[in-house]
Amino acid sequence: MATTWQPELVSDELVALTTTLGDPAKDLVILAEGNTSERLPDGRIVVKASGSYMSSATRDDFVVTEVEPLIAMMEDASKTQEDLTALLDAGVQSGARRRGSIETLVHAAVQSVAPTAFVAHTHPTPVVGLLASVHAETAFDEWVYSDEAVVIGVPLFVPYAAPGIDLGRVFLSRLREYTEKRGELPSSIVLGNHGMVAVAGSAQAAEAITLMTVKGARVRLDALSIGGVQGLGDDTVAHYFERTDMVERRKNLAGTA
Repeated sequence: MATTWQPELVSDELVALTTTLGDPAKDLVILAEGNTSERLPDGRIVVKASGSYMSSATRDDFVVTEVEPLIAMMEDASKTQEDLTALLDAGVQSGARRRGSIETLVHAAVQSVAPTAFVAHTHPTPVVGLLASVHAETAFDEWVYSDEAVVIGVPLFVPYAAPGIDLGRVFLSRLREYTEKRGELPSSIVLGNHGMVAVAGSAQAAEAITLMTVKGARVRLDALSIGGVQGLGDDTVAHYFERTDMVERRKNLAGTA
């Protein structure tokens, strides 16, 4: 069975990250939107179950799933959404069916490219607003303020695809291309007409990357409302990644080595 229900493997850190990002006041998700995951030492991931609210998540609201079967399924063109649904099913446990989130493939894709501790997927209103605009594909091409560059680095844009197996396949392809080109995972991944994904070495960093991406979206929306965006330019911030103080700041804020 690729997916199981093992509440004892769900960490306090993952539950805290999930409820923090699910706080309605932050406007990052609403109702049962969004999902989080943590990599286990054996390579499996603990991921939020489908239909559960991030704001009130407990250990019971997660499942444990294997990464390799999910990647193999994405790479098999004959597999469908129904196959994914079956693979994510952990059965009926304590009177409720436990199934991994429909967006579990996003989390599995990250782990298949390069193991990382935490992945957090949210749908912040400013981010979705920007990514539903005509500027979506190029919106994050250029940094607009210094801390954005330090905390989230170079984001990855993934065009819209229906959540589930379609999104998983597009996401995996784009993630592999990015990592092959840059030699590292992106910290922030923005999904056209959908939301964002934070990839981080700690729960605190996952929250920081999420919040900084949201601020970046707000800044862009404000700038567009009064005539357009004036970015910093690559040359202006290129030296940030060579300065000792900026390297330390990026490591502290975003968990990046």
